[in-house]
Amino acid sequence: MINDFFYIFSWWFFLFGLGLIFLPLTFSFFAKFFDKGYALSKILGIFILSYVLWLLGSFKILPFTEPIIWLVIAFLLTVNFLFLKKLKINFKKILKENWRIFLFEEILFLVCLSFWSFVRGFQPDIQGLEKFMDYGFLNSILRSRFFPPADMWLAGETINYYYFGHLMAAVLTKLSGINSALSYNLMIASLFALAFNGAFCLGTNLLYLLKKGVKLAVLGGLLTAFLLTLGGNLHPLYWFITHQFSFVGYWYPDATRFIVELFGAADNTIHEFPIYSFVVADLHGHLLNLPLVLVFVSLLFSLYLQKKLKISSLIFPSLLLGVFYMTNAWDLPIYLLFLGLVLLTINFQKWGLSLKTFYQSLIWALLSLLLAFLFSLPFHLHFKPIADGIGLVDFHSPPWMLLVLWGFPLFTTVSFLLFLKKRKPIQIDHFILIFLAVAWFLILIPEIFYLKDIYIHSHQRANTMFKLTYQSFVMFSLVIPYIFIRILIFLKKKLLKAIFLFIFLFLAFFIFIYPYFAVKSYYGLKNYHRLDGLTYLQNLYPDDYQAILWLKKYTLNQPVMVEAVGESYTDFARVSANTGLPTILGWRVHEWLWRGSFDEPSKRTEDVKKIYETTDLAEAKELLSQYQAKFVFIGDLEQQTYPQLKEDKFLQLGKIVFSSNQTKIYQVSP
Repeated sequence: MINDFFYIFSWWFFLFGLGLIFLPLTFSFFAKFFDKGYALSKILGIFILSYVLWLLGSFKILPFTEPIIWLVIAFLLTVNFLFLKKLKINFKKILKENWRIFLFEEILFLVCLSFWSFVRGFQPDIQGLEKFMDYGFLNSILRSRFFPPADMWLAGETINYYYFGHLMAAVLTKLSGINSALSYNLMIASLFALAFNGAFCLGTNLLYLLKKGVKLAVLGGLLTAFLLTLGGNLHPLYWFITHQFSFVGYWYPDATRFIVELFGAADNTIHEFPIYSFVVADLHGHLLNLPLVLVFVSLLFSLYLQKKLKISSLIFPSLLLGVFYMTNAWDLPIYLLFLGLVLLTINFQKWGLSLKTFYQSLIWALLSLLLAFLFSLPFHLHFKPIADGIGLVDFHSPPWMLLVLWGFPLFTTVSFLLFLKKRKPIQIDHFILIFLAVAWFLILIPEIFYLKDIYIHSHQRANTMFKLTYQSFVMFSLVIPYIFIRILIFLKKKLLKAIFLFIFLFLAFFIFIYPYFAVKSYYGLKNYHRLDGLTYLQNLYPDDYQAILWLKKYTLNQPVMVEAVGESYTDFARVSANTGLPTILGWRVHEWLWRGSFDEPSKRTEDVKKIYETTDLAEAKELLSQYQAKFVFIGDLEQQTYPQLKEDKFLQLGKIVFSSNQTKIYQVSP
């Protein structure tokens, strides 16, 4: 555990350094914020550094290597210094006046990073669910010199998925020098800490403008952070009522798969939220993009407060939208809509209900979309969209099930609207209403439309609901604490205030009890195993583990390696996932999803089988040459998958470069 803390501290040190470098830009963007946006500086640092490296690598200008990373950091440090001088930001004065909140937010970040790293240490395995895919992306990017990175599960092709978030993890991995088996878990913990701090920053600044004191604003900010990162839905309350007022047997994933046939719905859907993502620890796009989303909405809030829109004001939000598409594509249209409504509100406050208000808002939103496309252009040149159009849904959610999922935000939304009906809204209230409008709209969409993909009919709207309502949960979490405190402070009638407080706290209890069951169920919290995510591999497949270590140590660049083909969410493709070396075919269904057709996965499945089982030396040699394979891996899964495996031929085609019991690696001769 002491060794793990060394890694945690080292990791924090690099994040702290990136945050310091980008303080001038942060102070400029968030000049009107109570904390000057300090909590967002690390996110800006990771984002901008990664984007510049991605741009250089995509245009083949400079390779993705450690020296280049440090060169870019030096360049960005210089730019920020010049930025500081040009805008005449009084750095010393800002530090002197705000050092207490800066120190508080820094300690808060380190505590959150250490806390979730500690939790991950009880179950650090990079195995199960989507982890092989996410870890494979990370390892493939780490081996890449230029972008897009190679697809580790379809040799000869590049990744046809949203990989920018994994690039951010790879940048921090190279920068820190920490092994990816550790950095994977540290990145999960970092996302928790960044999201917690980012939500705290926005929540505090929303409440600070109520002018009811710093302490109340900070408490509200903490509530916002806890709600976003640790809050659940009302599924625990539903279970408690329907199971004789007991939590015995409660199974936490049901809260994210409640609207399903098993529980009485007509179809099967997904409706996850951040704490579930942190618990299961898939390094997936919706989680990787969460800190960037917090920067985006905070930036729009800052623009909203300034009320002075210029074309230049759209550049950074548009850059973020472009990166959203490369990280978690669904977030681009969602937050483009959010941006459009913010623009509309600002223009309405300036020109009223006029044609100019709508015309200029639309033009600026379209301009932002164009800029987002240009900022992400290299990605589009190599990416084939996965979706296959929009369709009308054949299923709808039972209202009572929606109430279980969204009862808490429904109560706060109705309370807020009733409150505003009796009281004139202030400027911030309009910004809160934008959050609420977009969040409820996102919940409504999967009841009408869905994006077509490869999922079967009974799961047709699962992914649509998942990606849209995930952001609904984020938006509700960011404004519910503001609504709660706003009503509690300004509501005059004591009886109404007492009723509101009781209902809110009652519902909040069940919202916040969820992480207790989730963390305890997934992690056990009894035996600490450290942060090394590959320990499980050493225990399950000790010989394969040693072979994988050999490949990681002795192979340069990304030579093609042959291993057994298997289905998604299994231990197949463990060599390619853990090394970043491309294999002929990895998880078949994932490649089917990414490529939009099963033709190529089907063909390659048979080709790999022939490589292992054929007795025809010429045929094996031709297939290995066709895919430019340099290594053939034979371990437990290969022997199980291909019972007619003919190993002797590989000695004629090359030589053994690694051997441990039944696990062998053959290097194919040119």
